[in-house]
Amino acid sequence: MSKNAKTGVFIVNLGTPDSPNTPDVRKYLREFLMDGRVIDIPFLQRWMLVNLIIAPFRSPKSAKIYKELWTKEGSPLKIYGEANEKQLQELLGSKYIVKLGMRYQNPSIEKGLLELRKAGVKKIIVIPLFPQYASASTGSVYEEVSRVLSTWQSIPDLKIVSNFYHKEKFINSFVENAAVLQKERKYDHVLFSYHGVPERQVLKGDDDGDCCQLGACCNKITPKNQLCYRAQCFETTRLMADAMGLKEGEYTLSFQSRLGRSEWVKPYTDHVVKELAAKGVKNILAFSPAFVADCLETTIEVADEFKELFIENGGEHLQLVPSLNDKEIWVELLKELVLEES
Repeated sequence: MSKNAKTGVFIVNLGTPDSPNTPDVRKYLREFLMDGRVIDIPFLQRWMLVNLIIAPFRSPKSAKIYKELWTKEGSPLKIYGEANEKQLQELLGSKYIVKLGMRYQNPSIEKGLLELRKAGVKKIIVIPLFPQYASASTGSVYEEVSRVLSTWQSIPDLKIVSNFYHKEKFINSFVENAAVLQKERKYDHVLFSYHGVPERQVLKGDDDGDCCQLGACCNKITPKNQLCYRAQCFETTRLMADAMGLKEGEYTLSFQSRLGRSEWVKPYTDHVVKELAAKGVKNILAFSPAFVADCLETTIEVADEFKELFIENGGEHLQLVPSLNDKEIWVELLKELVLEES
């Protein structure tokens, strides 16, 4: 290996349809939901559920929502990812080669890794852009990276960043965004809404079978629950609440975006929003700290759908705190993660 060989940095997000048109949305949903880490049921059952029920019937509805989200430049998730790719390259300099990949659709993980291989990198640092580790997100990126690399004869050194839910720059990025909004309006409650996962996936992550209770076991990070998605969400919330000077009772944690009839981690955001309105809460400041770029789950689900639900049940205003998107401090955190693994 040449002493002048560079280090490859591969930032990977979930993915997005190539367009908001129904055929592309259907293609995206099929690839996404056929992932055995996303819908963790036997293959035949998953194939029938996705290809005969979800994709055919959900795609037209999802396409309409994606059209609301889409900009002239394209999907916000991809736009911000491409911006981060350029920003991080500038920060790291010529000793590194930065590439963006998506777990589903384009640019694919395989394409990005092949570009790094062609560049002759001596090492690859993979950063899944999911603050909290979950099997269905970070775990799936691990699996796909491993699948691609298993076909190579020569494999460079590999490092994968598992999470960054507790990093100071991650916490401060969101808090800074919130501070701007708090100058414009007084909020009487803060909501931290995370992407949900089925309870069975959290329980399956408890290797010893004696830790996870889907309750008080998440009150602090311990060696036993350090890779638990739910526990990491609770820790992110505690750190953000502390940074904002919030007291117990002034904020709530919840989970959104559930699918199907099985039990998902609780409490559910739509239930919490209605309950807060019923208690007389009028103004909610809402975070979505499982996402580093604004996307369908933040811009549409939280900022539109939950806001409408809150007002329908007696609330007055629900304001989404923007995600990290292309903030300078966020890209500085990415650089920090790279240097830790270099």
